[in-house]
Amino acid sequence: MTICAGCQVKEASRLECPNCKKLGINGSFFCDQDCFKKNWGTHKIVHNIVKMSVDAESDKTSTLPANMRNYPFTGTMRPVYPLSPKRVVPKHIQRPDYADDPNGFSPCEAVRERGIKVLNAEEIEGMRKVCRLSREVLDYTASFIRPGITTDELDAICHQACIDRDCYPSPLNYSKFPKSVCISVNEVICHGIPDQRPLQEGDIVNLDVSLFHNGFHGDLNATYPVGKVDQESLDLMAATKRSMEEAIKICKPGVAYREIGNKIEEIIKPTGYSIVRRYTGHGIHNLFHCAPNIVHYGNSKMPGRMEAGHVFTIEPMINLGTANLDHWRDDWTAVTLDGRRSAQFEETILITETGHEILTRLSASAKKNKKKKAKKAATTNGQTPDGTDADTPGTGTATPAATD
Repeated sequence: MTICAGCQVKEASRLECPNCKKLGINGSFFCDQDCFKKNWGTHKIVHNIVKMSVDAESDKTSTLPANMRNYPFTGTMRPVYPLSPKRVVPKHIQRPDYADDPNGFSPCEAVRERGIKVLNAEEIEGMRKVCRLSREVLDYTASFIRPGITTDELDAICHQACIDRDCYPSPLNYSKFPKSVCISVNEVICHGIPDQRPLQEGDIVNLDVSLFHNGFHGDLNATYPVGKVDQESLDLMAATKRSMEEAIKICKPGVAYREIGNKIEEIIKPTGYSIVRRYTGHGIHNLFHCAPNIVHYGNSKMPGRMEAGHVFTIEPMINLGTANLDHWRDDWTAVTLDGRRSAQFEETILITETGHEILTRLSASAKKNKKKKAKKAATTNGQTPDGTDADTPGTGTATPAATD
């Protein structure tokens, strides 16, 4: 027997509240019309509660594009739309071939390569310059990381820093990527699109900066803490950076490219973290992405050996949990399948006759001069510099000092 929803005493008839039916509330039957009218003032409170719940749920998805509203997000991150308009690059700045293509297509990258390009002395100098500029832009943009700043605001800062150096931000319109820098927060592995979400205390955020200058691309990235971060995230970041550093150390002429992945796995496997296999490092010079492919996991069959004049990136993506991933419905954002955090670090490497050179790091003398300038500026402002390297995020610090 179904009890009347009004008097809560008599058996209900087939008289159902029409509003409850519209709202999908089951079981709202009354014994008769008089009981329905008598208890209307109390009963309609149920409608208000359900409407408030529906409105609250609607607010959660109101900032999502229509094609993402039913997407089963793997973690806590959500995109916050609308995206800001595409940023303008002045006409006097040299552009890569995909910059103005409606589909972001690069005809040069589409040409099949016969092998890994060996750069001559002039090309190497071009790479040194663009990589130095790329480091400047990453350090500068990272200095603004703090709780409350949106990733779109960081994109605007990075974009202007590129323009100020007569550089084109390489990600912009590459295969239709809509922004000037990739910003990946928490469970986002890579290719995060800057949007209106403010960074929050305890987040970790990766800035992947790439510049195009005088015909060459530079590429590097680092993961930073936002305010005070939990130890688990700090350990993940430290292990990821160490795996990259150890892999860089083995680089010299004659070394097989697959040894990079073997070294990274040697560092990461004992930690219990996982290595993303879907994305790799890559060759880079006048092309943004080209041979060789640099896998970051062990026991691969990747062919090729390093030669003097080769330039490529090493950029391991390391996850707290599974290596499996998914993509948001924006054609770009890669996220961990279990929603746990991911970290990444990247440098651009030149193979020399005797070993290697990290093109995206300042030389010792340049670093020393930069520290002197920073110290002088801090003293002038009544501050004390902390000496933290910008490419080595400080424990629990929101804005690593730009000293490298």
